[in-house]
Amino acid sequence: MRRRSSQGLGERLAPYVLLAPFLFTLIVFFGYAFVRVFYFSFTDYDLFATPKWVGLKNYLNIFRDIDFTLAMKHSLTFMLVVTTAQTVLALVLALVLNQRIRGINFFRAAYYMPSVTSSVVITLIFIWFFQRRGVMNFLISKFQEYRGIVGLFLLLAAALQLSLVGWEKLRRRPVSLFEPSFLFLSLLLSFIVVFSAVRFGLLTPREVAPVDIIWFNTTKKWPNFLGSLAFPVPLGAIMLFNIWTTAPTFMLLYLAGLQDIPRELYEAAAVDGAERWHMIRYIVIPQLKPITFLVVTMGLIGTLQMFDQVAILGGQAPRQSTITLAYYIYSNIFPSSATPRVGMASAAAMFLAILTSVIVYIQRKVLGEEGDHA
Repeated sequence: MRRRSSQGLGERLAPYVLLAPFLFTLIVFFGYAFVRVFYFSFTDYDLFATPKWVGLKNYLNIFRDIDFTLAMKHSLTFMLVVTTAQTVLALVLALVLNQRIRGINFFRAAYYMPSVTSSVVITLIFIWFFQRRGVMNFLISKFQEYRGIVGLFLLLAAALQLSLVGWEKLRRRPVSLFEPSFLFLSLLLSFIVVFSAVRFGLLTPREVAPVDIIWFNTTKKWPNFLGSLAFPVPLGAIMLFNIWTTAPTFMLLYLAGLQDIPRELYEAAAVDGAERWHMIRYIVIPQLKPITFLVVTMGLIGTLQMFDQVAILGGQAPRQSTITLAYYIYSNIFPSSATPRVGMASAAAMFLAILTSVIVYIQRKVLGEEGDHA
C-alpha cells in the first residue's frame, strides 16, 4: 500500500520536477523583473539614488516626449508592414518549397540560413549591403538598366503561356493556367528570342546613371504620397532586412502545416476540375488558419519589440529615423552622456507590454475560433 502511494506521489511530482527549471527562470527573470519595472514606473530613479515615488508622472511625461511619440509611430508602422510582408512571403516560400523535386532540401536549408545566423553578424553584413556603393544600389542600377529587356521577356513569356493554354482550352482539354510543361516551354522560347535580340543588337540595355540612394544617413521619408504616414528611409531598410531574416522561420511553420493537409482533399478537388489557384484559396488557406494565427502573433510580438538591429545600426542613421519603443526604453536606461531615467523607461516598458497584449487580443478576436485552435 505504501509502495503504491509513494509511486502515485512520484507520478504527481514528476511534471513539476521537469517544469522546475522553466518555472524558476519565469519567476526570477520575468516575474520578479516585471514587478520591479512596474514599481519603478511610479518612481523617479536613476540607478544610483533611492527611488522617489512620483505616481503617474512618468506616464504623463512619456506622452509629452517627442521621442516617445515618434518611437511609437515607428513601432506601429514597423509592425504593420513587416508582419504583413513576412507572413505573405513565408506562405509563398512554403508553397514553392512544398514540391517533390530533386534537390528541394538544399533550397529549404538555403532559405532558412538567414534565420540561424547570428543577429549581430547578419546586421553588419546588412549595413555593408545598404551602403551608397553597396549591393542594393548596384542591383537597383542593373534593374533600371535592363528593365526594358526583362519586361519584354516577361511579357513574351506570358503571351506564349496564355496562347498555349488557350489553344488547349479550345480543344476542350483540361489544363491549368500554370501548366508546368507549357510554362517551361514559354520561358525557354522567350529567353531564346530575347537573348538573340540582344546578341544581334536589336535590343540594348539603357544607359542610366548609377543609383545613389542614401539608405542610412538621411531623414528622408518614403513613400511621399502617404504624407504623414510615410516612414523614414533608414527604417524602411531595416524593414527589408527584418523581412528577409524572419520569413524563413515562419516558412518552416507553414511548410509543416502544408505537409499535414490530407492529400485526399487535393485529389477530390482535382476530380472536380479545380485548378491550382482554387486549391490554394479553398483548401490551403482555410487549412492553414491556425498556423497563420501563430505566425501573425509571433510576428506582432517580435516586431513591436524590435531592438537589436536599431542598436547595432547605431550612429549609421539619425536617431529620429530609426528609434522604436524598445530602443527608447534602452536609451533612457543607458543614455550616452546623461542621467539614466529608469522611471521613464519603466513606464514606456509597461506601455509596450500593454500595447502588445491589446494588439494580440484584438487579433485573436478577429480570427475568432481559429486562434483558439492554434
